[in-house]
Amino acid sequence: MPIVDLAFAVLAAEPIPADHGYHLYGALSRVLPQLHQTNGIAVHPIRGQQIGNRQLQLNDRSRLVLRADSDQIGPLLALSGKQLDVAGHRLRVGVPQVWTLRPLPAVRSRLVTIKGFLDAEAFAAAARRQLDTMSVSVEAQLTLGKRRTLRIKEKEVVGYEVLVEALTAEESLTLQDRGLGGRRHMGCGVFVPI
Repeated sequence: MPIVDLAFAVLAAEPIPADHGYHLYGALSRVLPQLHQTNGIAVHPIRGQQIGNRQLQLNDRSRLVLRADSDQIGPLLALSGKQLDVAGHRLRVGVPQVWTLRPLPAVRSRLVTIKGFLDAEAFAAAARRQLDTMSVSVEAQLTLGKRRTLRIKEKEVVGYEVLVEALTAEESLTLQDRGLGGRRHMGCGVFVPI
């Protein structure tokens, strides 16, 4: 099955937490309990404008984007028209557009987490090993960006922004499909073309 991104328009009267991955996944799982059991569905971080105090103001370009096999479109459409409670902030979900993945030579993930790897050098080596298991060539260039965190309950998980360049079309699609590291359902390791 081809992998697609379902991009739902979202509206919020008030800002949501900028670090919303864990809370968004919880809100989605309350509406669609099968998300908790389904591996392979990735949730992109919602984009908006950072307004300070770790808050994100949504705008008309903000989207709730879920990456899944195309056979999951039907069940995921149930999100349309629903209201999500993201850490006490209400988020109204609109109708989605379906986007196919684009095989561009450079892809980026805002945050990749790999359990047990906090130091940048060790983290980069672990990420490279994961790329090797996906048969991504050694010519592909992996660059770490900012060190970032994801709050899960009372714990902060550390990771890095990751850029991978010089990919073939097949490698680009594979990396976008499989991602790197863990917690893809919380917005980590989800790659988009740049």
